[in-house]
Amino acid sequence: MKRIFITETVLRDAQQSLIATRMPYEDFEGILEKIDKAGYYSIECWGGATFDSCLRYLNEDPWERLRKIKSKVKNTKLQMLLRGQNLLGYRHYPDDVVRMFVRKSIENGMDIIRIFDALNDLRNIEVAVDETIKAGGHAQGTIVYTISPIHSLEMYVKIGKELESMGVHSICIKDMAGIMSPKEAYELVKALKENARVPVFLHTHSTTGLGILTYLKAVEAGVDGIDTAISSFSGGTSQPPTETLNYALKQMGYDTNLNDKLLKEINDFFKPVKDKFINNGILNPFVLSTDTDALIYQIPGGMLSNLIAQLKQQNALDKLESVLLEVPKVREDLGYPPLVTPMSQMVGTQAAANVLSGERYKVILKEVKAYIRGEYGRPPGKINPELVKKVLGSEKPIEGRFADTLEPIFEKTKEQVKDFAKSDEDVLSYILFPQVAEEFLKNRGKNKLPKERKIEYTIEGIS
Repeated sequence: MKRIFITETVLRDAQQSLIATRMPYEDFEGILEKIDKAGYYSIECWGGATFDSCLRYLNEDPWERLRKIKSKVKNTKLQMLLRGQNLLGYRHYPDDVVRMFVRKSIENGMDIIRIFDALNDLRNIEVAVDETIKAGGHAQGTIVYTISPIHSLEMYVKIGKELESMGVHSICIKDMAGIMSPKEAYELVKALKENARVPVFLHTHSTTGLGILTYLKAVEAGVDGIDTAISSFSGGTSQPPTETLNYALKQMGYDTNLNDKLLKEINDFFKPVKDKFINNGILNPFVLSTDTDALIYQIPGGMLSNLIAQLKQQNALDKLESVLLEVPKVREDLGYPPLVTPMSQMVGTQAAANVLSGERYKVILKEVKAYIRGEYGRPPGKINPELVKKVLGSEKPIEGRFADTLEPIFEKTKEQVKDFAKSDEDVLSYILFPQVAEEFLKNRGKNKLPKERKIEYTIEGIS
């Protein structure tokens, strides 16, 4: 009987997709030990937007949060999402910072690091993969899945082979927007299993309604593991429900290792937590529905919830439909990047800027300008030449790996912030989010909640 590994996402991607990562530690502390005993392969609980959100909105030290989780989870592997050379921020950092961050993540309790690059430019994950392996962690290399005129099955298999040759312990296919069909999942998983020897995992969302079907066909094709969310935080822009997949897979003759009784207790625990976020308006019912339009604009759950938050802050929620229609146009202009952080924030916020300013590219985000200069890596396709000219003029974009142009900064920064940064972890928090981390670190222990900042045309501040 084949075992299908199940990763629970309620502590990271599920709540990031539904409530923009606003769940404080106290909301789930009481259930951690039961989650640990439920039989999951891993618990995704850190990385992604959790780090930023802890500092910016929840008045929590993300490193302390990780240590607290580890102190209660004794049997199940902890898992995080890392954006390669971006780490958990929105720009590329020097190699010394990447290595220190990976090392400290593992020292503080992380077991599996799922590492991706938003452009599938594998030059941008090499250092993070190498340091994860050296530090004794499980390096999971990622294929960021998207659909466009330039992406193909052959391209994805090639990426999978390159990841394996890089030394990763497993490969994850990351479908951020829930756009992978059952047929595509079957074909890609089958092809990867035929061409790579490491385990293959699949991550998708329920956004378009395809999620459960896609998972079942991936299982038939030989996938080793899937990501699910406990049912009270599943569906919509989140992952397919844990209990439903557990029930179906067991009937089909697969072993999930999950305890049905504990799954019910976990779900019952999170029901009032969900109700709290519905009642305070953070959980917008829009993100709980099935939206097949996502097959057109390919917006992942976290991006959609952030777009809604952005537009609400500017009293422009009525412009959402126009922004969603603008997203694929901006994406085409930028060479069809997959819509995953930080590219999803760039494309989404640029689309919002285009709509709200009343003129396309009247305002161009500084991050989009940096992308066009080559600071995020090699674009998958050709960027609109007129946009390149508007941003660069006669300047040539960077051809090589951008991180190679960056000087080491960790030790220098450590000296600069020694008055309020008391550990290497504090220094890393500051490097990733200088203003937010400085405010947090200087007020640590004072129960002073950070102020909600109005979001203008920048991705800085979007969780």
